Amino acid sequence: MAEQKVGNPAVVGLAGFGLTTMVLQFHNVGWMGIGPVVWLGLIFGGFAQMVAGLQEMKTGNNFGYCAFTAYGCFWIALALLLIGNHYNLYVSSKSDIGWFLIAWTLFTAILWVGALRISGALALTFTLLLGGFVLLDLAHFGFPELTVVAGYELMLCAAMAWYIMAHLIFADVFGRDVLPVGKPWLRAPAAPVATLKVAGATA
Repeated sequence: MAEQKVGNPAVVGLAGFGLTTMVLQFHNVGWMGIGPVVWLGLIFGGFAQMVAGLQEMKTGNNFGYCAFTAYGCFWIALALLLIGNHYNLYVSSKSDIGWFLIAWTLFTAILWVGALRISGALALTFTLLLGGFVLLDLAHFGFPELTVVAGYELMLCAAMAWYIMAHLIFADVFGRDVLPVGKPWLRAPAAPVATLKVAGATA
């Protein structure tokens, strides 16, 4: 009996991350209010992305497991933070949110290094994400005009996340790589000659 095909949870994780990030930037550049961001942050960017991350655990993909689960929690935490500020519950000041973002910047830097070893598209996505977090950090500590700059930069990040999502979906639908994601920016070092000889002898 043929083994049943299992869907790739990354397509949902990337979809939720990309769409919620995109909508937040619509707010950051002044095109819309914060309401849709809160609800998307709770449902699509938050809950759905976190579930996708937990599904990645079953595939053995530690990068996807960590990234989707963590950023799903990020969106839920951000949405609740905004709700708390609105209803005067555990109010967070501008600098409090700034330190919250700095912590996520440091976390993102770790995943950025890992992304460099996976594909060019993912490396670009995380480079844009890391740069966006740095801009938002600065915006919360004395340079508020950078919020708009971060908004446009993170729109590119969201678009890249959707590109990788489309790469996965189209490869499945068309049976071939329609949207290439490029080679990793950081290559593994070549194995020493002695190690190769031993491996060859062992084999």
